Amino acid sequence: MTRGQRLAETNPEFIHRLASLTLEEARQMLGPQGDALLKEVETEPFDGEQAYLADGLFRVMIPQRKNDGKASRRKVVVAVRPDRRQPSGLALSCTACSDGCTHQALALHYLLAYKVELGLMPPTEEALLQLAPEPSPEELQNQAISDRRERARLESMEIRPLAPDVVWSDYLVTSRKSGRSYRVALRGMEPGESYCSCPDFRANTLGLCKHLLRVQEHVKRTYSAEARSKKFVPEEIAVHLTYGELVEVRLLIPENLPVEIAPLLELYRDRAVTDLSHLVHTLAKVRMAQVPVVIYPDAEEFLQQEFDRRRMKAMTESLGHDAENHPWRTELLTTPLLGYQLEGAAFLACAGRAILADEMGLGKTIQALAAIEILFRELDISKVLVVCPASVKSQWRNEILKFTTHSVQLVGGSIETRHEQYGAAPFTICNYEQVLKDHVSIAAKRWDVVILDEGQRIRNWETRTAQAIKSLRSRFAFVLTGTPLENKLDDLYSIMQFIDDRRLSPAFRFFPRHRMIDQKGRFVGYRNLDELRERLAPVFLRRTRSQVQQQLPPCTVHQVLIAPTSAQRQVHARHFAQVSRIARKPHLHELDLMLLRKELLYCRLAANSPELVDDQIVGESSKLDRLSEMFDEMFEGHFEKAIVFSEWTRMLDLIEPLLDSRNLPYVRIDGQVSQRERAASVSQFEDDPGTRVLLASNAAATGLNLQAASIVINVDLPWNPAILEQRIARAHRMGQEKPVQVYVLVTEETFEERLLKTLEGKEQLARAVLDEGAEIKEVWLTSGSDSLRAELQGLLEPDPATTGERQPTFPSAGMLVDQATSAQVHAIRDRLKHYLERDPQGRWQLRIPLASENALDELAKTFQQWVGEAID
Repeated sequence: MTRGQRLAETNPEFIHRLASLTLEEARQMLGPQGDALLKEVETEPFDGEQAYLADGLFRVMIPQRKNDGKASRRKVVVAVRPDRRQPSGLALSCTACSDGCTHQALALHYLLAYKVELGLMPPTEEALLQLAPEPSPEELQNQAISDRRERARLESMEIRPLAPDVVWSDYLVTSRKSGRSYRVALRGMEPGESYCSCPDFRANTLGLCKHLLRVQEHVKRTYSAEARSKKFVPEEIAVHLTYGELVEVRLLIPENLPVEIAPLLELYRDRAVTDLSHLVHTLAKVRMAQVPVVIYPDAEEFLQQEFDRRRMKAMTESLGHDAENHPWRTELLTTPLLGYQLEGAAFLACAGRAILADEMGLGKTIQALAAIEILFRELDISKVLVVCPASVKSQWRNEILKFTTHSVQLVGGSIETRHEQYGAAPFTICNYEQVLKDHVSIAAKRWDVVILDEGQRIRNWETRTAQAIKSLRSRFAFVLTGTPLENKLDDLYSIMQFIDDRRLSPAFRFFPRHRMIDQKGRFVGYRNLDELRERLAPVFLRRTRSQVQQQLPPCTVHQVLIAPTSAQRQVHARHFAQVSRIARKPHLHELDLMLLRKELLYCRLAANSPELVDDQIVGESSKLDRLSEMFDEMFEGHFEKAIVFSEWTRMLDLIEPLLDSRNLPYVRIDGQVSQRERAASVSQFEDDPGTRVLLASNAAATGLNLQAASIVINVDLPWNPAILEQRIARAHRMGQEKPVQVYVLVTEETFEERLLKTLEGKEQLARAVLDEGAEIKEVWLTSGSDSLRAELQGLLEPDPATTGERQPTFPSAGMLVDQATSAQVHAIRDRLKHYLERDPQGRWQLRIPLASENALDELAKTFQQWVGEAID
């Protein structure tokens, strides 16, 4: 079947299912690697003549690749059939593979991209981009208008005139499908004469939308041609906006004005306002004459933003080229800003609505907080909404409390309790999923600023979350992202819709201007990128590490706090209860210590991934999810190298697929690698530009010089801060020419978070002892068990900062186990007492006579059951 060919009679239910298939559903059909597979095939060439659509079957024939990557004559057949048993209602199969594969991904990608050409839906303005490689501006505009007329004809809407029996008046238009309502101010039948409050009207530059067209049809049916022939005559002075190629401020002026103000307003009749300051002074004089003036909400918002921008521009221009010595650098936050960070904060505050796309590690969060502080001081804002991934909510809270003097509300709990939390403090923090669930509560509040962290989350137009985010209204808006564009301009376009939905022009103009299409209608690249950069410049700022390298400290450590998944909480709570029970015994014996170390190990493993404790729990690691996001941001578009450390080789095994799915070449060094392989891996990492990552256990923490890396990621925490320092020292050492960024991943609400505080204390003690200015005179050492007990007591103490805020999932688990086993423990202990004796040095030892060598084997098995298997 060739592209553009229409369908013959076929299964209408199946066709509707294919037509409504979304990108998210396609990802789910492909399984856990769905997103990576679809990204992999986006630029894969494919001949549409190999696609076939008939009754109950969509089939694609794909040339099979040889080992050298060239296409062979053999074909792989991918089929999509209706199947009500599947969540998507569709069954996906491939003759070459059993699970999600690139063949299936290519077929689904083709299906999503060419729905119009396959006859699954009527042409739209986006479809026109590929049907005509070089459409004229007139063709594009006519298609866009035709598209909206078709939607106006097909969609069910309720129209209610707000002034009955008046043709040119306001109408309320409500979609019967979505329930959303918009105000249409009908002032004529020509484009540009009327207004609609919907987002499409503001952004499309056509001067019309489906709601306005529907109202015009209603008026044609309801009123005679004679009634419609009378022009609209304004009865009051009103300030409004027109949305053509430019947004213009205009005035509606009645015919008969009072003599004293008529000369003031004639200047503005039937023309755009070019001097906003003069307009404000004129309107003040009109009001002094007791003549009312109406300013429509969108015009008021536009004027407010323009005057805010002018004021902030005047303020920030004082920075000049000497940000390093500006008082704001040390006064805005509780910690001094670097020069480029102050420039970034000033850029955000001046632009008002902007994207900060600095590379990871340059401090986007602190720059956003500094910009907010400027707005607090200069423009008297009061309410800020931070939308971020759930995994970094606590980190945002901690940094706000650390760097500012403002209070924070972290949104959580049931939907009933969340409603009251929005706007309860100067800063409110919620995650992306909550925006969709709590949209009514959020929209009911008046937000001065909305910050989107990891703003690439809204790059997919189709998701309901992205649509909910884009509908949020605020005076200012900041998007923070290290990867605003991953594979397509669509990513950046979608993000920009939230910041300024007119800056890049409507889709039907933007994509033909920047996409290159071949004669078969296939996308082959992008063009006119210099124009795009120029359009973005006023609202888009990106700096790389190399650009600000001279300002960066030699080594910066970032603590990345990550919220655990439900499975992590449960597994951790179960083993932490055992730790608590054992540690509080009055005396710790060797067996207690063995059990204690095992349970502590399980706690630390659960903080990484519950799969390391129970291999039946797959895909429940928030730490791996966060690491995936970090990889996307770190390696997108630049060539930094990273060392990724974990104490456990099994954790490294789980990290490898994250790199494989992103086509990031890597080497690995752990305790099982021979010296020869180790040397070869180091050489490859140092010398091969394509090898981006070194996966390492603590075996690589000493004795290696790895200055090729400028990023060190500690996936987990060692007991000893010296090991942490050794890891960092692999990259941060003599000969390193770049600033080193160090990331320490810590799972909240786990033993790992408490261990972080202990490590900080140990490091402070080491510095106090070893530094020349130290004043410590005595250090008391305790025995091994006493030392472990003392350390655990500190780790088990409730954290004052979180008491009452975090509760263990199974608070009584330790007590239940203790009650169930106490009788057995006492019985065994009484029997073992008979075998206790002292050695010549006076130390207690346990001597057990055995009947034979076989008895030793049985005893070993018993201990194995008690202690459990050692975990690498």
